[in-house]
Amino acid sequence: MRKIVLGFLFCIITISAYSQVEKYPVFKNCDSLELSDLPICFKNEVKNLVVNELKIPENIKKDNFSGSINVVFLVNSKGDFQVIYVNTPYKELKEEVERVFGTFPTISPASFNNHPIEMQFVFPISIPLEKNMQQEIVKKDNEVKPIEQLNEFVELTETTTSLLFPEHKSELNIPFTHELYNGFNYYMNQSDNSHTAVKPYVYNEVSKFVDLDAQKNDLIKPKSTWFGKKLLNEHMALVKGKDFWITLDPMVDLQVGKDNDGLNTYNNTRAINISGAIGKNLSFSTSFYESQGRFAKYYNDYANSIRPVGGNPAIIPGRGIAKEFGTNGYDYPVAEAYVSYSPSKYFNFQFGNGKNFIGDGYRSLVLSDAATPYPYFKISTNFWKIKYTNLFMTMQDVRGELLEDFAYKQKFVAIHYLSWNVSKKLNIGLFETVIWDNANDRGFDVNFVNPLIFYTAIEFATSSRAGNALLGASLKYKFKNITLYSQLLLDELRISEITSNKGWWGNKNGIQIGAKYHNAFNINNLYLQAEYNSVRPFTYSHDELNYNYGHNNQPLAHMWGANFNEFIGVAQYTKGRWLANSKLVLGKKGFDYNTTVDSFSYGGNVYKDNDNRVAEYGNKIGQGNTATIFVADLQVGYLVNPATNLKLFGGLTYRNFKPENPTINFDKTTSTWITFGLKTDVFNWYFDF
Repeated sequence: MRKIVLGFLFCIITISAYSQVEKYPVFKNCDSLELSDLPICFKNEVKNLVVNELKIPENIKKDNFSGSINVVFLVNSKGDFQVIYVNTPYKELKEEVERVFGTFPTISPASFNNHPIEMQFVFPISIPLEKNMQQEIVKKDNEVKPIEQLNEFVELTETTTSLLFPEHKSELNIPFTHELYNGFNYYMNQSDNSHTAVKPYVYNEVSKFVDLDAQKNDLIKPKSTWFGKKLLNEHMALVKGKDFWITLDPMVDLQVGKDNDGLNTYNNTRAINISGAIGKNLSFSTSFYESQGRFAKYYNDYANSIRPVGGNPAIIPGRGIAKEFGTNGYDYPVAEAYVSYSPSKYFNFQFGNGKNFIGDGYRSLVLSDAATPYPYFKISTNFWKIKYTNLFMTMQDVRGELLEDFAYKQKFVAIHYLSWNVSKKLNIGLFETVIWDNANDRGFDVNFVNPLIFYTAIEFATSSRAGNALLGASLKYKFKNITLYSQLLLDELRISEITSNKGWWGNKNGIQIGAKYHNAFNINNLYLQAEYNSVRPFTYSHDELNYNYGHNNQPLAHMWGANFNEFIGVAQYTKGRWLANSKLVLGKKGFDYNTTVDSFSYGGNVYKDNDNRVAEYGNKIGQGNTATIFVADLQVGYLVNPATNLKLFGGLTYRNFKPENPTINFDKTTSTWITFGLKTDVFNWYFDF
């Protein structure tokens, strides 16, 4: 048998990039060494254990096999070794490698942000094995230098998982879904100086607190075929150069279902996303969705009720204007894109067409992602304990009464949001926004561009009829695994009317109180959330029709508009690639009667004219045609591809809608909707109204 050379070289392929791991796994023989010496000591210990224990199977010796194999293994968060994959055609050698690793002792796991984490490695072995290369800890100029560096180092480094997901080191937005962000917030809330309200997050922002490579690596399924890798682990296409990279991914939302009205439902979305970066500071992304669908009856009815003027039958809430397709179906294309640039660690600039969200809750009373996409320009400033966000947006009103020269009426929205970490546990947020339009051909009014000025003062200076300003505040308090949060929204306010308690119509405000419980009851990845929302009548509306806080016939804040109370309970659990999510929504909302006898506004529809209010005093939440709304939703899914968030899923939605005064067009309904499908889960889609 020929002499053997064993070359050992490790490279991290997941849970951590070199710059993100605070501490390597530690053998007992290494625990007295300095932090910088631990990687080499760990590698040598593993190498010695394998070389001393591994027995080459007899059939491999008879075949005079000479070559190399790669062993993918991990040290989990408890310090145990697990073999994930051995790329050898010899079953006996695979079993022997697994046996050897099974004899390893439990050690101290790697850590990140002072939390134990799982860390994964690629371990190349040359066969036969008589020689082996050691790495020694040699101190010189405060650096650790190996005696000899193997040529394979560069080649193996290129196989790391972190390089399969270059977006983790980019200025791209992380696609905002509540399920995904609930996990991020746990790690971010452990930090003394994180800001979680403004969403979507940027990858480079989150990577300070969350080991994104580690999370993806934990889900990787070793596959040797191109199809297996692309389907289960990777981007469909990845092109990389010295100073750039581009990914291309097809996306789908293919689902079928049925509701209790006997309606067969479906959605057929085919989409493509192209993302990339040029240099370290400039990133870009564009997505185009071509979709056809038919949904549960209650959802179709709502989509029809907010249809635009001009003949199109519906607006699909959160997605876009739809045209007819087939029998009772809709065709609704959507395009989103943005450019993100960070000239320094203090600033990020984004320009694009998409959505934004401000708040720590499931809902937001200041800006949510429930409406359809819109053009925006965003400036994010981070310094000290402050994150300051400036957001400028263009909205449109699609009602017939505001149609101008057969074009939809445009309006502009500017937002300031300041997030201040007062202490390690307490965060305070301050919010203001102003809505205005092209009155007197003023266009995008530069008075509202100043990023530091108070909009209420500018609104008054340019005429109280020149815009509509809203103010808000938020609080967040962090315990170990529990986060308390709240929002307060003020549209109009008169202290004397509040203290008189007479129900003046102009006391327009909303309040949110909620709590999040991560790893609830010491069960890893069990997430619980409870939230209460209450918004008084006429909030977000205005007597100038185009100054309401809405876009494309949808509210920009809470999707229920105003004049409601609501309680929400959420439970979520993940295990590997499996996910279960349940949600209960119970609320009371007051609707208008919309009859020839009673056409007054009761304050629930943000698009109704304030001047057509039902009363000056005596207004209360739930007034009008009061309806109780109950929604229960259960979703179970399996993550097919962590690179694109492609999921197989099944869902059950139950909705009971019960108005006090049913009419032909406003009746009591009970809906049960079952769906199954495959979707690329990259945005929130709300069905709980």
